[in-house]
Amino acid sequence: MSIINLNKNKEIEQTIYFKTAVFFCFSASVFAQTSPKADSITSPVIMDDLIITGQFNPQAVNKSIYDVQVITREMIDRQAGNNLADLLNQNLNIVIIPNASTGKSTGNMLGLDAQYFKILVDNIPLINEEGLGSNVDLTQINLDDIQRIEIVEGSMGVEYGSNAIAGVINIITKKGSTYKWSFTPMIQEETVGSEYNLKDKGRHIKSLKIEHNLTDRIYVNAIYTRNNFKGLWSDKKGENYGINDGLRGYEWLPKEQNTVKAMIRYKSDNYNLFYKFEGFFEQVDRYNNTVLENYNPITQTSNPTAKDAVFNSKRYVHHINAFGRFNDLFNYDVSFSLQDQKKSVEDYVYLIKQDAKTDVSKYDFQSRKGFYSRGSISNFLVKKSFDFQLGYELSSLKGFASPYSGDYKTPVSRNLDNYDFYASSEITLSDKLSVRPGARIMISPLFSNQLAWSFSAKYNLPKNYELRAIYGNSPRLPNFDELYSYFVDSNHDIQGNEKLSPEKGQSVFLSVKRQFEHQKLTLLPKLTLWYMDVSDRIDLAVVNQSPLRYSYVNVSSYQSFGSTLQSKIKYKNLSGGAGVTFSGVAQQIDDRPSDTHHFLYAIQANLNAAYTLHKTQTTLSLFLKYNGQTYQYVAKQENFGDVVYEKGKQNGYAWFDASIHQPFLNKNLHVTLGARNLFDVTSVRTSAIEGGTHNGPASNLTLGYGRSYFLKLLYNLNI
Repeated sequence: MSIINLNKNKEIEQTIYFKTAVFFCFSASVFAQTSPKADSITSPVIMDDLIITGQFNPQAVNKSIYDVQVITREMIDRQAGNNLADLLNQNLNIVIIPNASTGKSTGNMLGLDAQYFKILVDNIPLINEEGLGSNVDLTQINLDDIQRIEIVEGSMGVEYGSNAIAGVINIITKKGSTYKWSFTPMIQEETVGSEYNLKDKGRHIKSLKIEHNLTDRIYVNAIYTRNNFKGLWSDKKGENYGINDGLRGYEWLPKEQNTVKAMIRYKSDNYNLFYKFEGFFEQVDRYNNTVLENYNPITQTSNPTAKDAVFNSKRYVHHINAFGRFNDLFNYDVSFSLQDQKKSVEDYVYLIKQDAKTDVSKYDFQSRKGFYSRGSISNFLVKKSFDFQLGYELSSLKGFASPYSGDYKTPVSRNLDNYDFYASSEITLSDKLSVRPGARIMISPLFSNQLAWSFSAKYNLPKNYELRAIYGNSPRLPNFDELYSYFVDSNHDIQGNEKLSPEKGQSVFLSVKRQFEHQKLTLLPKLTLWYMDVSDRIDLAVVNQSPLRYSYVNVSSYQSFGSTLQSKIKYKNLSGGAGVTFSGVAQQIDDRPSDTHHFLYAIQANLNAAYTLHKTQTTLSLFLKYNGQTYQYVAKQENFGDVVYEKGKQNGYAWFDASIHQPFLNKNLHVTLGARNLFDVTSVRTSAIEGGTHNGPASNLTLGYGRSYFLKLLYNLNI
C-alpha cells in the first residue's frame, strides 16, 4: 500500500496504430479469392484429438495455430477428480489456492491470480460471485459430464475478451452417446485427512447420469450429483460442543453441494442445436468458536448458545447453442446464455443442548444476474489457404452486494455491460507457415473503448519441428468490488473507485515441439518461453493519512517471464509426462524508487505416469507436482505511517497422488482406489502475504487437510 497522487494523468488508451489491426482483418478478406467447394460440418460429438478453443472450426491439436493443452477424460478418471480444483492441482503453471474458512478454491495461472484468466464451459464464461468467468470457485465445477478440458496460455483477448491476459480454461461437455440408453450410477467415498465415518466425517459423493438417443438426431441426458463434505475436525469438537475454550466448530467448514444438469441436442446434416441447463446448490455451515455458556448459579446448570450462520449459494445456467453452415455460404456458431447466481445467509442463535435454532434472520448476501451471447461467422471463402472470422460478444451483468458481505456500508446494485466485436483471419502463406492476425473492440458505458489485438503464427521447421508464437494484448476490467465497495465507520474507511481505468496486459508466447518415434517409444517434448506485462494494475492503496483512508487505484505494474520444458511419453504399456518451469516475477508498486521492481524467481515441476497390465486391464497411476519456494514484496506500515516494502518468502511444497483403476464385468464396472496428498501437506510457512485492512499478515498458508484415501465405484449399463 502507498500514498499516491490521484490526479495522475492517464495514458491515451487507443491509437490509430491499434485501429489499423481491425482494418487489416477486414481488408484481408476483401482481397481473398473464393472457392466453389464448401467444407462439411463437423459432427457435434468431437473426438479427443479435436479441439475447439480459439478455433474457427474444430480441428486436430497439431493443426491448431495455438498451443492447446488437453486434459482427456482418461486423465480425469485416473485422478478420480470430482471438481476442477481436484484436477488442476497437478498442472504446471497453475496453483490452486483453497480457503478453509469459506470453502472456496481459486487459482493463479503463470503467477497471475484468477482475475486474469477465464473459466469457460463450452466457450461460455461461467457466472460467479465476482462476475463472468473470472475468480470462479473451482470446487463448484464438478466433472461428471466433462469430455475434456482445453487450456490455452497467453493473451486470448481477441477470442474471449477482457480478463484473458494469462489465458483460458475451456471445459468441453459430452454431447452424445453411441447407445440407445445409458445409465451410469457412481459412488465415491473419501477420508478427510484421517477422518472418516458414514455419519459426520469424510467426503461422500454420489451421482447418476442417464443418457438416451430418442432418435438418430435427438440426444438427451440428465445428471444429478451430490458432494457432501463433512469438514475437517482436527482438534475441534464440532457444533454440539458447549464449552467456551475456542474448540467448538471445525478446522475446515462442512459444505454440501447438489448439482442438477440436463441437455437436449438435435443434429442434422447442416446444423446442430443444443440446450443445456444447470442448477447448482451449495450450503456452507459456519460455526462460531465463541460459546456463551449462560451458567445459572441457582440451578447450577448451563444453557450454552452460539451465534452461527448458514451460507446458501444457488446458480442457474441456461445455454442455447446453434452451429452449422448457412446455404453453403458461411459457417455460423451462436450461443445465448442466461445465468443467475445468488448467495444468501441465515444467521441464528444455536441452542446447543436442545439442538434448536432461535433468533433466526435471513438476508441476501450478494447476487449476480447475467445475459451473455457470442456469435461468429467464418468459412465465407472456403479456401484452404485463407479463412476469416467475424464475431460479437455481448454481456449484461447486474450485481448486488449487501453490507453483510463485508465491503459495503449500504446495499449496492449496479450494472456492468459490455458490447464487443472482433475479427480475425487465418492465412496459410505456404505449406510451412500460417499466421492469424486479429482484433477486438470492447465498448462499455463505464469505460473508454478498449482494444485487444493479437498476431499468432505457426511454422513447420525441418525434421517435423513445430514452432508457434502468440503476441497480443488484453485488458482486465475493474470488478464490482473495486468499483463500488464502500465500508466506512469509526475504524475503517475503504472505498471503491468508479473512475478506475481497465488494466492493460500484453504478452508474447513462443513454443517449439516435435514428436519422436522409435519402435514402441513415442516422445513429444515441448519448450515454451513467455513474457507478460500488465500496467495500470489496480491495488488497494492508502490515499489519505489523516484520517486513514484506502481506495482502489491504478497504481502498479507487473512483469513476468519464464520457460517451461515438458514432454509426453508412451512406451508399450507405460504412458505419462514430465515438466519443469522456471519463472521470474517483478511488480512495481508505485513511481517511488524501491526494490519491488526486482525479479523474484520460482520453480515448478510435475510428473505423471500410468502403467497398464494388459492381462487384467489394471492401471496404476501416480501424479507428482512440486511448487517451489516463492517470494513477494509486501507492504509494512511503520509507526509514523510510512509504508515500506519487505521481501517475503513462502516455502515450497509438493502434491503426490496415486490410484489403481480396475474394470470388471466386461468393463462395465470400474473400481478406482487411491490416495491424495500422500506427503500429508496441510500448510506452509509464509511471510509473503500482506495483511488486509482488517487484520495482520498470516504466518502460515493453509493448503490442504492432509493425506486422504478414496474408493470410487462406477457402473455403465448400456442398452
